[in-house]
Amino acid sequence: MNNTGNVNWFGVLKRGQHYMNTWPDDKRLSPVFPEHRVGKAIRFGIRFMPPVSVFTLCWQIALHAQTGPAVASALFACSLPIQGLWWMGKRAMKPLPPTLLQWYHSVRTKLEQAGQPTAIPEGEPTYQSLADLLKRAFRQLDKTFLDDL
Repeated sequence: MNNTGNVNWFGVLKRGQHYMNTWPDDKRLSPVFPEHRVGKAIRFGIRFMPPVSVFTLCWQIALHAQTGPAVASALFACSLPIQGLWWMGKRAMKPLPPTLLQWYHSVRTKLEQAGQPTAIPEGEPTYQSLADLLKRAFRQLDKTFLDDL
């Protein structure tokens, strides 16, 4: 899962979608991780950008604007959620930096002490590994595990 070299474009988007859905929806993580805000922006964009782009395209055509820039702006508006999913997919595959790696192992230890064994990820833990661990910790631990963050 940590093989970043052989992932195609759609694979990155799929990983981004999975990472966005796995990341815990808790605002207390927002000061350290942008995933909560980026995920909200992506969900907003997926829901509202297609109608907004169709509206602006129709509006510009109705006002007899040039078609090229109208189509380009509509395509750009529709691409914003895709750009967010791309960022999330690349982030999911990225190895954790040393400070987060230490915190990752701390949370993992707390889960094991609570009687919840966790699988050791193959290779270096990634942001996806962290998301999986945090999702599980939010379900099975009290919220004090965030105090070390």
